[in-house]
Amino acid sequence: MLIERELKRYNRQMLMEGWGEETQKKLKNSTVFIAGAGGLGSPVAIYLAVAGIGHIRICDFDSPDWSNLNRQVLHSPSRIGINKAVSGKMTLNELNPDVEITAFTEKITGESVDELAGKADIILDCMDNFPTRYVLNECAMKKGIPLVFGSIWGMEGRLSFIKAPETPCLRCIYPEAPPSEVFPVVGATPGVIGSLQVLEALKYLTGIGENHKGKLLVWNGYKMEFKSYKAYKDPECASCGKNG
Repeated sequence: MLIERELKRYNRQMLMEGWGEETQKKLKNSTVFIAGAGGLGSPVAIYLAVAGIGHIRICDFDSPDWSNLNRQVLHSPSRIGINKAVSGKMTLNELNPDVEITAFTEKITGESVDELAGKADIILDCMDNFPTRYVLNECAMKKGIPLVFGSIWGMEGRLSFIKAPETPCLRCIYPEAPPSEVFPVVGATPGVIGSLQVLEALKYLTGIGENHKGKLLVWNGYKMEFKSYKAYKDPECASCGKNG
């Protein structure tokens, strides 16, 4: 049941057509796994928490430093040196004490991912490297749950709602990992893409609206343009194809 302060807190979103108290209860009974508590993970975690997701599992093995603070709004200068997942839990507990937050400080690997994701209903990919993204992709397929992919660069970003085999998997879209490097980013960019990731998660969990399935959304913040490209299944895909 929703308690009195929750009814007040979520009143404005419950005014949306098709939402109401019963839909809000769906969110309260939902579990999400956020992989990464950095640039994308910050807005994702914040907006999922204030929307009333019942249980947030957030994982990051790193700790914030000064170079993170232009975008990683879960953290503050006083948290430098504290694990990001732990710092994130501190922030989220303050923002919404009615949401259960579980922080994991381990590195996401093929061996650890299933336990870290637990019984999540959906995985939010907020990572900054493709090897870990591929691990999340495999986990989501194994568990039969969606993966919401988001990536950023400068003032650009990409997003896709992936639920293989209904849609192409992440490796169909990105067969090979791009080179690992330090990339430019302004804080508003993960704010845009992270917020879109949250909307995709909320649409799936509530059943309201349509997810961006089988497509790759590309946002160009320099020109303020959104373009959507159809994604295709790769029959030779190493993850979901005949070679998987």
